[in-house]
Amino acid sequence: MKNVIFTNARLVLADRVVGGTLAAQGDSITDISEGNSNLPSAFDCEGDYLIPGLIELHTDNVERHIRPRHNTFWPADAAIMGHDREIAAAGITTVFDSLCVGIHDRAIPMEILNTIHRIVEMPESTGFLKADHYFHWRCEVPNGHVLEQLSTMLHFNRLRMLSVMDHTPGQRQFTDLDRYANYHRGLLRVNDDQMTSFITDRIADHHANSTKHRTAVVALAHEHGLKLASHDDATMAHVEEAARDGMVIAEFPTTVEAARASHAAGIRVMMGAPNVVRGGSHTGNVSADELGAQGVLDILSSDYLPSSLLYGATLLAERSDNITLPQAIATVTSSPARAVGLDDRGELAVGLRADMVRFRMIEGAPIIRDVWRGGMKVA
Repeated sequence: MKNVIFTNARLVLADRVVGGTLAAQGDSITDISEGNSNLPSAFDCEGDYLIPGLIELHTDNVERHIRPRHNTFWPADAAIMGHDREIAAAGITTVFDSLCVGIHDRAIPMEILNTIHRIVEMPESTGFLKADHYFHWRCEVPNGHVLEQLSTMLHFNRLRMLSVMDHTPGQRQFTDLDRYANYHRGLLRVNDDQMTSFITDRIADHHANSTKHRTAVVALAHEHGLKLASHDDATMAHVEEAARDGMVIAEFPTTVEAARASHAAGIRVMMGAPNVVRGGSHTGNVSADELGAQGVLDILSSDYLPSSLLYGATLLAERSDNITLPQAIATVTSSPARAVGLDDRGELAVGLRADMVRFRMIEGAPIIRDVWRGGMKVA
């Protein structure tokens, strides 16, 4: 990008919204000022909001593109490109592609993973990808093969985070066995007897593997300099364990108690933007709105629906008396950036990357009009 001036914009800064002008040169922001520019070459934002590019740390959207139907795999290059375009159109300029390691029905063949790795490592000059992609492996520790699978995926250069998951029926996300069975019966396409057998096997896997595999995954993360996230923490004991293990993010805590304790321990609390948009958890756990109202919500993730990320953030500000728009936008920009050490982005500030999203509100929803990454228009 040559020197470009964005004027007549509502700039969402770290602590306030101002009507102003932003200048960028190359891939960096060079100046921010209040008031409008009189230069005829300035890009007129027409009074729209201008915010930092969104940062997504946990999305399984890539899995949906890789495997659009059960046991049907899409060509890897087309899958990652489709995912990338959807991500960019949602205003997400930095994305952690989150793939499951050790979940029985969601394994991705290694040849597909290697192709995705190769594409993500391509130079930006190829223009193949619009967003800046990193990897986040979600490790299901009860699984007997999780460490074997993980060992083949640790060499990816853009791997930045591991999360430790345990979806054992009867704990964390699914304390109610009936709710677990109802939720999974359709997903797994099994009858009642098969579901009972599946639950019995998963509980046995937990007792046999969870503790030792969690210890090993945590050790690998520290050895390789990877950020760590816990998943579905529900109790004080879960949070205490997460703190001892050096977790930096608590993904989707299921109770107010766990969210409060995580936040107090300096572990950033992540909740799903779809939870905000829908007004509650799809599995019946704590609502993101409640955590926001209590001041213990730090990060939003689009999880399974990229378009929910900005929508969820704007709804946080709209519904809450104690969350301003800059604070809400921080949950999808600066807070996730700082959690994983991406200190060159996440705010509209001089010297940071020119990753930006222009949007306006229409009938209560954010309508994205333009997206720039590193000063280049990508959507």
